[in-house]
Amino acid sequence: MKTRVLFVCMGNICRSPTAEGVLRRMVAERGLGDRIEVASAGTSGHHIGAAPDARAQAHAARRGYDLSRQRGRRVRTHDFTAFDRILAMDRDNLDELVARCPPAAQDRLGLLMRHARRHAVDVVPDPYYGGPNGFELVLDYIEDACAGLLEDLLAAPRA
Repeated sequence: MKTRVLFVCMGNICRSPTAEGVLRRMVAERGLGDRIEVASAGTSGHHIGAAPDARAQAHAARRGYDLSRQRGRRVRTHDFTAFDRILAMDRDNLDELVARCPPAAQDRLGLLMRHARRHAVDVVPDPYYGGPNGFELVLDYIEDACAGLLEDLLAAPRA
């Protein structure tokens, strides 16, 4: 049985597609595609069908992550039962998820950065209105948190 992970930010064009790309590559490199499935979505519907932000794609590509095939989508009601872990990039998006999530699935929600090992921060900041350093910081945080998340997923008992 696969563990399904959904990353969530507001528009699904910067942070959550970056997290999807990072964890997807980590899973592939370890040959875990049969155990872990990865996706991303946004809490808003402003960028449905859009490719990830060109800056996010460019910075990710420099580190070997391909985000080009991803397309923005909004979190759907079905996601709350279809995914085992639903990880928000920040508290605002987590609050939105909590408000929309059925009570029986609330334990699936959390913040991605709770899995970080090297960075003692709670949230992945939105780089959209900033410069290139913001996209690099996002990658640093997400790589750290995804590595910790993968360790946590592999340590968890399998259903």
